[in-house]
Amino acid sequence: MRSIGEMARASGLTVSALRFYDGAGILVPAVVDPETGYRWYAQEQLEPARLVARLRRVNLPLAEISLVLRHWSEPELVRRLLDTHLRRLAAGLDDARRELARVHALLDREANPMAGDTHLTLSGADLAAGLETVRFAVGHDPELPVLGSVLFEVEESVLRLVATDRYRLAAAAATPVRVDGPARRVLAPVNFVDQARTLLAGGSSDPVTVVLGAAEVGLLTDELSVRGRPLEHDFPDYRRLLGERLGGATGGVRVTVDVAALRAALATATTTTVVREQDGVACEVAVLAVAPDGGLTVLDADRSHQATADGFAGPVGVNREFLLEALDAGGRGQLVLDLDGPIKPLMVRLPDDDRTFSVLMPIRC
Repeated sequence: MRSIGEMARASGLTVSALRFYDGAGILVPAVVDPETGYRWYAQEQLEPARLVARLRRVNLPLAEISLVLRHWSEPELVRRLLDTHLRRLAAGLDDARRELARVHALLDREANPMAGDTHLTLSGADLAAGLETVRFAVGHDPELPVLGSVLFEVEESVLRLVATDRYRLAAAAATPVRVDGPARRVLAPVNFVDQARTLLAGGSSDPVTVVLGAAEVGLLTDELSVRGRPLEHDFPDYRRLLGERLGGATGGVRVTVDVAALRAALATATTTTVVREQDGVACEVAVLAVAPDGGLTVLDADRSHQATADGFAGPVGVNREFLLEALDAGGRGQLVLDLDGPIKPLMVRLPDDDRTFSVLMPIRC
């Protein structure tokens, strides 16, 4: 038997950490003196303790450490847990790099306020399509002015447009033919976005220039221009919300749908009405599920609670009006839907572009 101090020295854990893991039920001592409360550990507990020390050094959550110890005899399951955590760490490092790059950009602008605007040259048709894709998700809450905007984000020679009103989110991406200037995030007010949509309404593929700066956001063509003042707010961290699904991954079911057929099914299926707790707004809820034969089905409201028992996969309730708007914004005869159960967002994607999508928050009904 080892005393708690000996176990701490041998395992690389502190005495206080061993006490904590005892309380958490992760490393329970083999013997506890009933009079003094002193903890004693068996020799065979040393390797699990060293394993816990290693896993904590890479910040594996306690619940997952417990799973690793409990399923150590199932190596494939443990490997999946570790691989998932490694991807999570990589995503966190990417987030840190982006945030620090933004801080460096702020320092550069502080040193030279007149420099640092980013100019992008891209197809007018590509920019118009992106703005049309995200415009429906712009918010209208006067108490949250940051949501009444579209994020223009330039990173690694890609322009991403993002809008959200908390209940849905839309994103589109375009690849400029030229980028002059640093990585940049600018919140364009919705009136600028609508003026830009009007200017680009002809659908011309002629190149246009987008100017993103601390004091101005602009759109320039050969003949006309639109200018606005960026909003000084922090846009919601949409990357953290979406996680791996931002890159096209889905933990649920992915199905390709005919938009016209889905709209027809939404028009005929019965719905239920739910009042949102956040703002008291009533909305009709449509329930989507994947049938046993692999096709997408819009369930009648009275069948939604039986869906899983009947073999339907990934049933999720969403705001019917929002879904119809997302289908319109997709602008295609076919779209791809990702369903991942009743508490995960529904994603509507383009068949050939995982960078352009809409996200609808689920509604329980």
